Amino acid sequence: MAIPNPPGIEKLVSYPKFDSVEANRHYLKKMLAGAYRIFGKFGFSEGVAGHITCRDPEYPHCFWVNPFGVSFKQIKMSDLILVNEEGEIVAGKHTNLNRAAFAIHAGVHKARPDVIAAAHSHTVYGKTWSAFGKLLEPLTQDSCIFYQDHGLYDDYTGVVGDLSEGDLIGKALGDKKAVILQNHGLLTVGHSIEECIFWFVTMERTCQAQILADSTGLPKKPIPHEVALKTRNYEVGFPLAGYFSFQPMWQDIVQEQPDFMDMEVAENVLKLA
Repeated sequence: MAIPNPPGIEKLVSYPKFDSVEANRHYLKKMLAGAYRIFGKFGFSEGVAGHITCRDPEYPHCFWVNPFGVSFKQIKMSDLILVNEEGEIVAGKHTNLNRAAFAIHAGVHKARPDVIAAAHSHTVYGKTWSAFGKLLEPLTQDSCIFYQDHGLYDDYTGVVGDLSEGDLIGKALGDKKAVILQNHGLLTVGHSIEECIFWFVTMERTCQAQILADSTGLPKKPIPHEVALKTRNYEVGFPLAGYFSFQPMWQDIVQEQPDFMDMEVAENVLKLA
């Protein structure tokens, strides 16, 4: 089942509130552009592969995504494009859409109307771990974030180009926060862009930690079931924990690369049926 926020946590940490859909959209596009810069900074790119999406606050059947072939390190708010459920670009200055991005994210967003954002990329440790076709073990405190809360899509058939495969990925994700795409990489979702990106970053590092632990050949001591569940549910793995844990990454990228928040953003969005 999806992990809820612990009771009372909203008194300590809360999501931003907006007076208008336009203000909400501006915020989401700013966070999404910053998320791409964070992926670029961490080296989470492989040529033109990889994509992060967020659902539009006014048109929930549409999502914002990066244009095909633009470096994560160069993405700005004004580069983002809005795509509808038919794969048509309905807003934005670019006309090039990554068809694999649409196929994957359309299926995920359709399967999970509760989430705002989804992220996927071909990261070194994520794609390495995906080759084993195995779920992650609760070996560390951070890995407890994904304990019994990530799925496995174990049917690699090549570059995703068909909407039906996106539907299958959505099914493998289920109501969890992440899914390992066998022989491919990782995909995470979140009830905010912040949560989604933190889950992705820490899942990549969890894969790295698992690979390093396995490489020693020494016996491992996984965290016991009840402790792993408690750590996930009440300490590190609930939505607002992901949202808050993202904040240092955001502070750093804003200071280092503020140009992604360009002021040439066309905030008008086509009126969609």
